[in-house]
Amino acid sequence: MTATDEAAGSPGAGSPGAEEETEVVKPPALQGGARWGSFGMPLEKSQNFAASSRRLMGRLEGRRGGLVAILGLAAVSTFLSVLGPKMLGHATDILVVGLLHGGPSAIDFGALHRQLTEVVALYLGAAVLSYTQSYFLTGIVQRTMYRLRSDVQAKLNRLPLEYVDTHARGDLLSRVTNDIDNIGQSLQQTLSQMLTSALTLIGTLVMMLTISWVLAMVAVVTVPLSIWTMRTIMRRSKPRYVGQWMQTGKLNGLVEETFTGHNIVKAFGRQPEVEERFRLTNEELFKASFGAQFTSSVVQPAMMLIGNLNFVAIAVVGGLRVASGAITIGDVQAFIQYSRQFSQPLTQIASMINMLQSGIASAERVFELLDAEEQEPDTALATLPDPVRGRVEFDHISFSYDPDRPLITDLSLVAEPGSTVAIVGPTGAGKTTLVNLIMRFYELDAGRILLDGRDITDLSRSELRSSIGMVLQDTWLFGGTIRENLAFGNPDAGEEKILEAGQATYVDRFVHSLPEGYDTLIDDDETTVSAGEKQLLTIARAFLADPAILILDEATSSVDTRTEVLIQRAMAALRRDRTSFVIAHRLSTIRDADVILVMENGRIVEKGNHEDLLAAGGAYANLYNAQFVAPAAEVG
Repeated sequence: MTATDEAAGSPGAGSPGAEEETEVVKPPALQGGARWGSFGMPLEKSQNFAASSRRLMGRLEGRRGGLVAILGLAAVSTFLSVLGPKMLGHATDILVVGLLHGGPSAIDFGALHRQLTEVVALYLGAAVLSYTQSYFLTGIVQRTMYRLRSDVQAKLNRLPLEYVDTHARGDLLSRVTNDIDNIGQSLQQTLSQMLTSALTLIGTLVMMLTISWVLAMVAVVTVPLSIWTMRTIMRRSKPRYVGQWMQTGKLNGLVEETFTGHNIVKAFGRQPEVEERFRLTNEELFKASFGAQFTSSVVQPAMMLIGNLNFVAIAVVGGLRVASGAITIGDVQAFIQYSRQFSQPLTQIASMINMLQSGIASAERVFELLDAEEQEPDTALATLPDPVRGRVEFDHISFSYDPDRPLITDLSLVAEPGSTVAIVGPTGAGKTTLVNLIMRFYELDAGRILLDGRDITDLSRSELRSSIGMVLQDTWLFGGTIRENLAFGNPDAGEEKILEAGQATYVDRFVHSLPEGYDTLIDDDETTVSAGEKQLLTIARAFLADPAILILDEATSSVDTRTEVLIQRAMAALRRDRTSFVIAHRLSTIRDADVILVMENGRIVEKGNHEDLLAAGGAYANLYNAQFVAPAAEVG
């Protein structure tokens, strides 16, 4: 296990919302929220539709050759489809001419059959080309979504822990899953349809002009009305789609938060309040979704109405033109079909634009994540010695989550190699914050931290964290076998090393009582192993990683006394020959520490070993006596 893996896997690890949720000064966005996420959502600001669309389309440029092929296939397919009504009009003229010049026997059935065969071949060819175009487009869109998901995952790894701390996790999950899925579906459904519709619109207009420019003008007269209708509806639907996906993220955050703390909700009997919160949030999502979907659904009826009015006008003018002998019945038939084809693409484009609005609203949320400020880049100006000795020096460091509320100010400390440094103090003293700074989960405001004489800001984060192991109060196990969970600390460890780690940390004792031993499947919510056994597994994982520096963050606070003894023995074995930082509330667990630091308000107020600090009668003695000596206070 590297420290990075442990921290990344553990909910809230390394954050001000981990062991010391109530202890540290939280980032402003999380104040008042629960440890697993905040109900508060970041304020969403809709970006420019055109700019967001260009940025989204820009992600398709890497497949330019495929896009050119799709355009070519669509053009040919549309051209063939557009020719169909003209050729059917010729077939109608063959029938009419035959009937007018001698009845059914005068019909040239040979020419009619050839004409109809050509029409069938035309439509079959158009269908094959359209299918091929859809196949290529599906590949391009899905590969683009694959790259987008990869970019988002890489971005999350580059974001500072502060970003995760200040955003509801359900909302982040929604951006990575729901929003990206919606982008893919929108592109898949709209690109092909809008391209085909645009080409059909152009081709149909050309064919109508070749038949009758008078009728073509009648058909074109409705275009401005159609465009005005689409623009009006688009303006109304855009903010509703943005609101829909905002509320979706908010609901996901609430559900994730509630399920994570399900036991707490039931234990405190807060189901009615949670249900009410869910009802209110669900109602907001319903309103936003209803507004978005209803507004977009208005497009098709409106466009159909305009198309029907256009059809009536063409039928009247066309009938008059046939009566005057200006055009043939077959041409009128073809033109009526073209008028339908002419209005249909407008309806489809309007419908697709509203669907694209939904995709762009999701894209804006994903782009906001991709545009978030990243953690300071690694300089890698220095490297750690081999082996790492583990000397840690805090040189006049200062840090605060909120510039207006200083937390750690001008703190200096040296932890010698192989020593155990215990950190104690009241809630809010900044104990967990101190070790977070060692891990570079947050950057210092002033001062520096040295590891074996190297400024940790001159080291790459991966090199720094590979030398540090963490065992947190909140255990984290993934779905898999016990062996796989232990090997998470060191993927290259063989069976012998895994067994050695299990025996050294007392994991071996309870594993043999499980059905499949080390091959028993578990996960973080399983009842196969107890809370104390889970903690032993995390200690064994750290043991297997063999770090030079060890951070133990109140690893025994939630277990029984007997299990605590085993964990203490396991941690003693783990701390041997390693520089260790132990955060503790139970002072009995750190009596043998080489140095005990007592922190208050981000400052070290006392420093020494257990006996000396007790004899001094200061802050440490007060904390110790409060736990072990002071009589129970009367509640009156």
